[in-house]
Amino acid sequence: MAARTKARKRAVDVLYEADLRSGDPLVVLRDRVADGNPPVPDHAVRLVEGVVEQQAKIDELIEAHASGWSLDRLPDVDRAILRMAVYELLWVDDVPDAVVIDEAVELAKTLSTDDSPSYVNGVLGGIVRAEIPT
Repeated sequence: MAARTKARKRAVDVLYEADLRSGDPLVVLRDRVADGNPPVPDHAVRLVEGVVEQQAKIDELIEAHASGWSLDRLPDVDRAILRMAVYELLWVDDVPDAVVIDEAVELAKTLSTDDSPSYVNGVLGGIVRAEIPT
């Protein structure tokens, strides 16, 4: 598994855990980094910190493109995947959008429901079309 793929998975793990526990993702991140098993890559730290910093805007975008679903109704893991991917799409310039979307869809295939990959793809595609000039 590629380094950034692992980092994205770890970022989703941290965001998901914090969401389930109604906790602070930065506290969960700090605990996972301190534990070091498995190690938390620098890119995962960057993603989690970025999601926390931009969460209001990220959540607003997800809500706007979630086609009838409120953020609270989304499966927890889908919410974590979408938050991580939206941050990476809009604030991380060194990764192509298509790669971010593909990686998010793959995470949804692995971690979530059968309907999640196409849903994640649709939400992210809508955000890219609306937010990123072509």
